[in-house]
Amino acid sequence: MKPTELRQLTESELGAKLNDFMQELFNLRFQTASHQAQNPKRIREVKKIIARIMTIQNERLRKASL
Repeated sequence: MKPTELRQLTESELGAKLNDFMQELFNLRFQTASHQAQNPKRIREVKKIIARIMTIQNERLRKASL
């Protein structure tokens, strides 16, 4: 997902997306450990998406506290 797409989501939607991607990352790590990973590059993509979501949440939190 691109940052522009993420910025259009509400806080609750961002939280839900974050939970989904965290679960996906857990599953991908588990598959990698058991040598059943279909696409090992997906781990890197998911980590970046998680970081983007957390960055947007922190930006909004900082704006709200000003």
